[in-house]
Amino acid sequence: MTRLDAGSPRVAASLSLTDDPVPADKVRAGAPRTGWLALDETEARTIGVWEHTPGVSTDVEDDEVFVVVAGAGTLEFTDPPLPAVELLPGTIVRLTAGMRTVWTVRETLRKVSIAP
Repeated sequence: MTRLDAGSPRVAASLSLTDDPVPADKVRAGAPRTGWLALDETEARTIGVWEHTPGVSTDVEDDEVFVVVAGAGTLEFTDPPLPAVELLPGTIVRLTAGMRTVWTVRETLRKVSIAP
């Protein structure tokens, strides 16, 4: 398990993440890449930082709450159909398992997420 040291701050926007290309079957435009860094993991939940470079990709989501810390984009919900959300620093979003989404990223997007 990964653990954050108590009282030890991290600056989410400047953490180093290793990124990989989004699988071709999930890419709608561009050549987006995503990266992930687990910051703190317990049996009950995971806290981490995720990044998506410019481009458009689709996903099937897990349960998660996140806050955008950098970048800009739009999150569309295709199933269930819900209004799109503009993603800017400070935006907080709740996702539930099985949601089908489209991520349109205009500026590299970075978020801190908490998931069970």
